[in-house]
Amino acid sequence: MEINRRGFVLSAGAAAAGLTSGDLRAADEKVIKPERLRRGDTVALINPASATALRDSVQIVKESMEALGLKVKLGKNVLRRRGYFAGTDEERAEDLNLQFADPEIKGIIAVRGGWGCARLLPLIDFQNIRDNPKILVGYSDVTALLLSIYSRTGLVTFHGPVGMGPWNSFSTDYFRQILFQGQAPVLRNPSNKGNNLTQVRDRVVTISPGRASGRLLGGNLTVLSAIVGSGYLPDFKDSILFLEDVGENIYRIDRMLTQLKLAGILDVAGGFIFGKCTGCGPGEGYGSLTLEELFDDFIKPLGIPAWHGSMIGHEAEKFTIPIGIEAAVNSSTGTINLREPAVS
Repeated sequence: MEINRRGFVLSAGAAAAGLTSGDLRAADEKVIKPERLRRGDTVALINPASATALRDSVQIVKESMEALGLKVKLGKNVLRRRGYFAGTDEERAEDLNLQFADPEIKGIIAVRGGWGCARLLPLIDFQNIRDNPKILVGYSDVTALLLSIYSRTGLVTFHGPVGMGPWNSFSTDYFRQILFQGQAPVLRNPSNKGNNLTQVRDRVVTISPGRASGRLLGGNLTVLSAIVGSGYLPDFKDSILFLEDVGENIYRIDRMLTQLKLAGILDVAGGFIFGKCTGCGPGEGYGSLTLEELFDDFIKPLGIPAWHGSMIGHEAEKFTIPIGIEAAVNSSTGTINLREPAVS
């Protein structure tokens, strides 16, 4: 009997992830785009994961948002603390739910990542979010919120700067283009030789050449792999899968890519982007693989357009990536061409 391999892999991957057909949003189900930001709009600052060590950090975030022309409302629990969390799970989830329900709020910015967002998933009011769509931005641990909200509601979310991250011109320009101006730009690494004969930093390294189109889905590798099997992930079939991480030993990256492989996620992706993995070198000692050797093991055999070195991750300069929006990618040039605006 003839078997459709990609369909079989998707079904097997869904089964491995503990998903049913009812949990996966249909590919043709309408994507919900939030309303764009405008000068004078009010955004909320929430802290859905780790606590903020210094109160002044939140003040700096507030001033950064005001410099963008926005008004700021602090979530009532943003400065709370319970151990390493910014309050209890219930308090952090309450802030998220309240900001989506508040008609005054036009966007929600995560102050920081860390750890804790995945603990909130059973406490999120997804119907409230579907009924009151608005911009949600963050990265790192916020990946759990970005992917689960897109998966459960169809709302486009944004893998971009957290409030405490640097708001330099590179990051801010893409943030403005996508979230304020409603543009569909080409995301391209900076080209800057500095005082060198050739470009040294922010290079695009092709794993497999080619072009592909698909929905942008992904985020932090550690967080994504940790919620495989939870029922909160979207269908990755034919997606452009993007990943990033920080401070991980190579054997841990190996383990997490193995998890995505066994869950069927890698096998159904139509394209692959790895951003930065800051502090993920092979380390000292004998016998470690390198990150590039892992890409040779896991990604190159897929035969899909793939590269690493994109401006995604725990670096000062980063793209704002709309999750759920169609994009055309070129792995030889390392470019991500958004095919439609991500906001209404």
